[in-house]
Amino acid sequence: MRPEQRSGGGGDGGGAELPRLFGMVHVGALPGTPFASHSIEEICGVAAEEAGMLASLGYRGIIVENMHDRPYVHGAKPPEIVAAMTRAVLAVRAAAPEAVLGVQVLSGGNKEAIAVALAAGAQFIRCENFVFSHIADEGLLERAEAGELLRYRRAIGAEHIRIFADIKKKHASHAITADVTVADAVEGAAFFGADGVIITGTATGKAAAEADIAAARSAAAKASVDGSLPVLVGSGVTPENAAAMLAHADSLIVGSFIKKQGRWENGIDRDRAGRMLAAVSAARTP
Repeated sequence: MRPEQRSGGGGDGGGAELPRLFGMVHVGALPGTPFASHSIEEICGVAAEEAGMLASLGYRGIIVENMHDRPYVHGAKPPEIVAAMTRAVLAVRAAAPEAVLGVQVLSGGNKEAIAVALAAGAQFIRCENFVFSHIADEGLLERAEAGELLRYRRAIGAEHIRIFADIKKKHASHAITADVTVADAVEGAAFFGADGVIITGTATGKAAAEADIAAARSAAAKASVDGSLPVLVGSGVTPENAAAMLAHADSLIVGSFIKKQGRWENGIDRDRAGRMLAAVSAARTP
């Protein structure tokens, strides 16, 4: 699979090229969250198994996320979540040592994700609410993350950790920024130092609009100094729409499709994951 070569805007990106496809590893519900039912050892074992499966199929990118911790509490995370996520990401790193590895800590655990990424050798984090306020299903996200987050990244010596920013994030209302277009938001993220932008549909498993991806691509090319700000697609990716998305995007993030029965909460299905990778590999690079 041929990687794209566009690099980020704010940090140095750790020198890692972006794979065209990232597979999601959704770790089990972590200690203290409503649906927690497994030990840390069991959670890390499953995460490592899934990461190893993706790596064996040829996935060069993996993102580790605590989506099972729903319903989410936005903001700073308690120490047990940070500790558990660090162990899980280390387990994934051991199982897929060559992967370009990302971390997301829901909801709004962006400083924590930076710290986990630094400790576990990941290359980037995914950040919601990097620029502009909005109302998500966990409540009002009134403050943009960029200012404090980039200062924190510098303070702990983690400037090589990229920050990929969601644009008009899924599972949220954007009525209060309805006059801000996708292109406007991409330009704002670039101005505030994002290393890449992520375009999604309205919810997990729902496809991003091709027009939004195209608008993001055009805005990213204009907003970054060298025209190289990466554009990723972060929901609703399938073998059927992958080629159309890759006509505008550098990378695709797939979660729901590669799971059993196409449901995000299930384990990874090897056959579905293989079909997804084959479709991306067959898509022409724009």
